[in-house]
Amino acid sequence: MDHRATLLSPTGDSRALVVDDHPLFCDALTLTLQSLAGFARIDTAGTLERALELVSDGDPPHLVILDLTLPDVTGLDGLLRLRRAVPRAALLIVSSMADNRMVSHVMKAGADGFVPKHAQRSVFRRAFEAVARGEPFLPDGYIDPQAPGSGSGAAEALDRLATLTAQQARILSLLCEGKLNKQIAYELAIAETTVKAHVTAIMRKLGVHSRTQAVLIAQEARFAQVLPREAGSP
Repeated sequence: MDHRATLLSPTGDSRALVVDDHPLFCDALTLTLQSLAGFARIDTAGTLERALELVSDGDPPHLVILDLTLPDVTGLDGLLRLRRAVPRAALLIVSSMADNRMVSHVMKAGADGFVPKHAQRSVFRRAFEAVARGEPFLPDGYIDPQAPGSGSGAAEALDRLATLTAQQARILSLLCEGKLNKQIAYELAIAETTVKAHVTAIMRKLGVHSRTQAVLIAQEARFAQVLPREAGSP
């Protein structure tokens, strides 16, 4: 039986897992879950590795709530690995990166729903009830980036990427490889503060608020496949 069915009528062995590196937010989500359903056990984890340890210890959870930004995670890797580890669990993403493109990527990667991190408790309740019924949950105002007339997609991504300088393009390519500022500085023989300034400029030009979102735009446009040739140009 699908674990989602248990969410509507929690049993004596029903389990939930909250994965977030902020203890106070973990506590708040735990209280929210306790008010929504009588889970027998609610575990918390501050890293992906700890979460994977917990889900492999005994019975898997019926519900997983996951933040995308964890100390040992790059991009959507945490979501993909947890989805493989608990294929039958309901998996809700709770993140501050709630733009349409990110929500679209998250749902395609296997999430059952997406809740903006600072949403009201009533939104969490709606999300919980939706995934319990086996229905996807999307935030209010969500517009599919691939829908006709949405003004998004690969064409827009390419237009934004075209505004990057050659050095910014090199740095974005290294971001796509998961490298940190210190590693990029070493590879390009520039100061780490210079890398930070370039990353800020890249995010501004791409209209995003995080490195992860910048990488997603690059991947959407298959930027990394053409970058080695373009980045070497004047």
